[in-house]
Amino acid sequence: MRILTLILGVICLAEVLTDAFQTIILPRRASGKFRVSKLFTTATWIPWRGIASRMRDTRRRESFLSYFGPLSLLLLVVVWAAGLIVGFALLDHAIGSPFTDTHSIGPWETDLYVSGTTLFTLGLGDVVPLTVLSRFFIALEAGTGLAFVAGVIGYLPVLYSAFSRREVSIILLDARAGSPPTALELLRRHAGPAGALALQTLLVEWERWSAELLESHISYPQLCFFRSQHDNQSWLSALVAILDTCALLIATVEGDAARQAQLTFIMARHAVLDLAHIFSPKGIGTGPDRLPPDSVQNICQQLADAGFTLCAGNASLDRLRELRGMYEPQAFQLGRVLMQGLPPFYPEAGKRSNWTTIAGLRSQTEASLLSPEQRNAVAVTEAATEETHSF
Repeated sequence: MRILTLILGVICLAEVLTDAFQTIILPRRASGKFRVSKLFTTATWIPWRGIASRMRDTRRRESFLSYFGPLSLLLLVVVWAAGLIVGFALLDHAIGSPFTDTHSIGPWETDLYVSGTTLFTLGLGDVVPLTVLSRFFIALEAGTGLAFVAGVIGYLPVLYSAFSRREVSIILLDARAGSPPTALELLRRHAGPAGALALQTLLVEWERWSAELLESHISYPQLCFFRSQHDNQSWLSALVAILDTCALLIATVEGDAARQAQLTFIMARHAVLDLAHIFSPKGIGTGPDRLPPDSVQNICQQLADAGFTLCAGNASLDRLRELRGMYEPQAFQLGRVLMQGLPPFYPEAGKRSNWTTIAGLRSQTEASLLSPEQRNAVAVTEAATEETHSF
């Protein structure tokens, strides 16, 4: 019986320490099907998501879901600590509970008490070990407790630093692609000679952002459950909007930005595929068609009106469909698991944004510098553009 208890204690400690090491310290994807953190996250996220799915109010549901990431992280630390306490208590119990306990609360209860006070280095002194082996276990557990606390303290700032860097770029995308971000709006706001250079710079930044997202969220999958500040923003919708933009540039638009779009597309797709493999290794998601054929023609017309040179013909539409098939199934699967919706390709009809208001004021400033004939020509062009932009 004591041998079995000793084996159980060693297994418990090995599982907890290995999982904590892979999660906190090891800067790569954790391996193993029966990890403590994976089992805990799955067991808690499924009922949490089930409760959220029954909430009809969107804001209330998003607020409820936003608690899961930080709260599950804290509870995971508690689970690790409980596993260490039980593991060392099993070792003490296997060697016969050699302690003097003035309160005589029972051998197993004493073992748990000694293990708990030792792990958290309380050093109360009301229970004294009597053998060399029991003293060795207490010293080992005290050192493990210090290392565990230090690891957790160092783990949290790294996690929140990665979260902060992720969210800054998502917030900046609001002014460049709307809220929620859409590929059409991003391209329209970067039309013209000055916008072309800004578009390439933006794609370079999002190539690096995708690489950082891949590195941080693979190492710390718990970050995927951390939701953005606003209900219509998320890291998944931002990532998919960039992929949509790159797909349009690669398949239908001529220009220098297409080369950088290929690089950004490869990195962003890599992030989607790897993260989808973590949360659903065998699942492929399906969802509604985000870009019906009639909408494709409308988008192409708006891009042409904005000044983009397009590749005409059905071949470009086939290329766009093929590119979408490289990331949409995995993105739908991620969205289903994490309860995050994918963005549309184009903004809602009649929705007015801050960009439209500011752009209108700037147009008035530019119009005041034109002659009356030039103003009339600009007014006619803007009226024609407004008719085309309405879906």
